[in-house]
Amino acid sequence: QVQLVESGGGLVQAGGSLRLSCAASGRTFSIYDMGWFRQAPGKERQFVAAISYRGGRTDYADSVKGRFTISRDNAKNTVYLQMNTLKPEDTAVYVCAGESSPRLVGVSTKESQYDFWGQGTQVTVSS
Repeated sequence: QVQLVESGGGLVQAGGSLRLSCAASGRTFSIYDMGWFRQAPGKERQFVAAISYRGGRTDYADSVKGRFTISRDNAKNTVYLQMNTLKPEDTAVYVCAGESSPRLVGVSTKESQYDFWGQGTQVTVSS
């Protein structure tokens, strides 16, 4: 089982930026599609962004397109989420996840499609 540990969350003013990192254990990280999800109090967990195991395909929720960028460095066993122009509605616990059976086409956007989950990191955007 791969272990995922997020970092980089914190408190930021609206319009600011944060870069989240998700570090994975083991040497099989490069075979996993990776995604970021978030969950705010009283809300369901929602898809944010995903990237294919080789980094060639990405997808984003409409609410973050143009502001967030997902990337990965397989040599470092790490996936990143660069978040720019943050809004108060971005406030949530951000969780990274891995899919052990990567897709041949596109990337997974459904929570049920992921196998490995981190503990989450809090992002708070003040207005």
